Amino acid sequence: MISGLFPLFADAGSDYGSAMYTLCGVPYDGTTSFKPGTRYGPKVIRELSWNFESWMDEPGYDFADIPLCDCGDLEVGVIPDEVVSGVRQAVEDLVCDGKVPVLLGGEHSVTIGAVRAVVPDWYLVCDAHLDLEEEFRGSQHNHACTTRRIMEEGIGNVIIIGARSGTADQYRYARDHVMLYTADHVREIGILRVIEEIKNTVNGSRIYLSIDADVIDCCLTPGVGTPEPFGLTPLDIREVIRAFAAQTVAFDYMEVCDFDNGQTAAVAVQLIREFIVQNWLSRIR
Repeated sequence: MISGLFPLFADAGSDYGSAMYTLCGVPYDGTTSFKPGTRYGPKVIRELSWNFESWMDEPGYDFADIPLCDCGDLEVGVIPDEVVSGVRQAVEDLVCDGKVPVLLGGEHSVTIGAVRAVVPDWYLVCDAHLDLEEEFRGSQHNHACTTRRIMEEGIGNVIIIGARSGTADQYRYARDHVMLYTADHVREIGILRVIEEIKNTVNGSRIYLSIDADVIDCCLTPGVGTPEPFGLTPLDIREVIRAFAAQTVAFDYMEVCDFDNGQTAAVAVQLIREFIVQNWLSRIR
C-alpha cells in the first residue's frame, strides 16, 4: 500500500508510533481534465520542503519539534473508484491509530476517499472550481465531481471559498445547497469577514479542510493543472488555515504540479506546515 521510494518531508523526524501527524502522498492524476502532472505533486512538495528553516517565527515554534511522520506515497492504480477506495482504507487506518492525516495530492478526487474515512461535521474547501458535476468524462469520481460526491456521502455541511469556475447549473446548485464564497465575494468583503461568518456557523464542529492549489491566483502560483486567474492570495489561505486548524481533524493540499519554478510547491509547503503547527499548538497550549 505504501511506497518506500520517496524523498522525506523536511523535519518529519518521528517514527509512526510516536507521531501525531502523518503525511501521506497520493501521486494520482488519472481523471485530470486539462494539464496532467499532479501525480508529481507529493514529490515536488517534499523536495521544496527542504528550502525552509524549521523555526517558524510567527507562531514562535520549531517545526522540527512536532511529532510528524512521513509515511510515503500510497501505491494507487488507475481506476478512479478503486483509487478512492484505497485512500479511504488508508485514512481509516491512520484515524484508527489516533493520527491526524495530512494528504499531499495528487488530484482532488482522492479527497472523496479521505472524507469518507473521517466523516467530519463540515467539509471546508478552498478551490477555484465548484467540483459539483454529477459525472464528468464517464466517471462519478472525476476531480470535477469531488464536492458533489462528498455531499452525497451525507456531509450536508459544505463551505466553498474562492470559487470562480463552474457551469450555470453548478452555481445554481451551490447557491441552494452550500455556503459559497466566490473569489469576487472574498475580494469584496475581505477574508477576515468571511472567516468570521463561517466561525459563527460551524462553532466548534469537526472540520475536514481541503486546499486545492488552484484557489490561489494562477499568476502567483502557476503550477496547477486547471489554472484560473482572479483568485485568492497565499495570505488569504493562510488566514483560513490559522482560523480553523484547531478544529480540523484531517487536512489535504491537492492539485500541485511540477511545471513552474517551484512557486506553487513552495506555497504548499508553507501552508501545510502552517496547518500542522497551528493544530499542534492548539493541543499543547
